[in-house]
Amino acid sequence: AMFRSAQFAGYESVYTHLNGPVGTSILPLTGGVQVRVIVGGMCSGVARGLIETPMEYIKVNRQTQQRWLVKELFKGCGVTCCRSMGLLTVFFVTLDSGRRHIPGAFSVPLIGPFFSGGVAGAMAWLAVWPLEYMKSQVQGHYGPEVSMVTRMRKVLAEKGFFGLYRGLVPG
Repeated sequence: AMFRSAQFAGYESVYTHLNGPVGTSILPLTGGVQVRVIVGGMCSGVARGLIETPMEYIKVNRQTQQRWLVKELFKGCGVTCCRSMGLLTVFFVTLDSGRRHIPGAFSVPLIGPFFSGGVAGAMAWLAVWPLEYMKSQVQGHYGPEVSMVTRMRKVLAEKGFFGLYRGLVPG
């Protein structure tokens, strides 16, 4: 509840605050996406990532039956924040685009927003799942401590592109 509240409050705060000429300007080649949607998504991702990292770290270590340490509560914070920034930016851009290009979808009570949010969420997770996988590896102490690029290259070399989407279905 904490990081979900932070992500939506963060987005709405930035979106509302950037209600001037810069924030409402449309980015070229985006089909009408405004600057404030992108910036709001990124800021909400950072807010979520900072709150979520310690909880995710504990969860992953409990799932893998490993001890967690207070001094490591922010282990994986960089990749978690990057993942959340991408996740929420894609989510809010998709939702915003849906409102502009398929306005009838939101006019159907309950079902319209439910499905629109579901599609936006699914697209967002598809976009960032490789970072979710890397986050779990870092927080679960899997393999040597190496950069995200090195981790991804190793997965690509051993399992191919779809290896980066391991665990997507249950996730």
